[in-house]
Amino acid sequence: MTRALLCSGQGRVEREMFDLLAQNRRARAVFQAAAEQLGRDPVAFLEEASATELIEDRTGQILSVARALAAGASLEIDAPTMIAGYSVGEMAAWSLAGIWAPGRVLRLTSRRAELMELADGGIGGLGFVRGLDDRVLGDLLVRHGCAIAIRNPGRMYIIGGVRDDIARCCAAALGLGAAGARPIPVRVASHTSRLQGAVDPFLRILTGEPAARPDAKVTLIGAADASIVTNPEESLEGLARQVATTIDWNGVLTALVERGARRFLELGPGNALADMVRTGWPDLEVRSFDDFRTVEGAGQWFDA
Repeated sequence: MTRALLCSGQGRVEREMFDLLAQNRRARAVFQAAAEQLGRDPVAFLEEASATELIEDRTGQILSVARALAAGASLEIDAPTMIAGYSVGEMAAWSLAGIWAPGRVLRLTSRRAELMELADGGIGGLGFVRGLDDRVLGDLLVRHGCAIAIRNPGRMYIIGGVRDDIARCCAAALGLGAAGARPIPVRVASHTSRLQGAVDPFLRILTGEPAARPDAKVTLIGAADASIVTNPEESLEGLARQVATTIDWNGVLTALVERGARRFLELGPGNALADMVRTGWPDLEVRSFDDFRTVEGAGQWFDA
């Protein structure tokens, strides 16, 4: 059975997000690399950080990538596996595919976040809208100066723009019959044109980093256009460009299914990506790492 790992984005940073992995021997290198960016061990950071620190964009990106890397390292990928990453999760996906070591990718993630914050000017954010017709949503976004950041299955959209505009747009969406809509705790308008100023500087940083070809056991699907990443140097432009352009996550999941993926494991934190797969393909085997009480349980299910 063909299997796939999904690396989550930063929408769910929680203090207990490393509890299952804190004592895992294979995850220690990831924790050490994350500590270099956070200034302390990520477990300690989550225990001690203020609520304000936890929603900072740079912090959220580093912690989310570290979580995916730690969970992936604990599984020991030793059979053919497809990997894809959602938003900043694509940074983790490239590392799990063997292109960059954890220390390098976490450093690159930190630079990515810094450039995004600089380009955004400190006033952007994200929200979600679920259940509106495309035309109705399009008109609503134009009216409030917002844009689609990520297209997900089941008419679930992440939208980006100035935070005040996002709040007004979500409230208006509910008034038009949306099944759900609200701002989410990401304080930068990722994957919208507000971030265009981050693309070229980030691309220059990426092209200056040595990159290995993906591990032979891994098929890496890039989020920019749902294509297979075989030569990283040829795909760096897409990795940089996705910070300022809409991601078609529904298209990425469709590509994974069309290439034969039948068992999906979301590395977390959370289960948002697993729920998306269930929405679009209810007959597939889908779990989240957070569904399990032990690392061994997650590995046994994924390897079965």
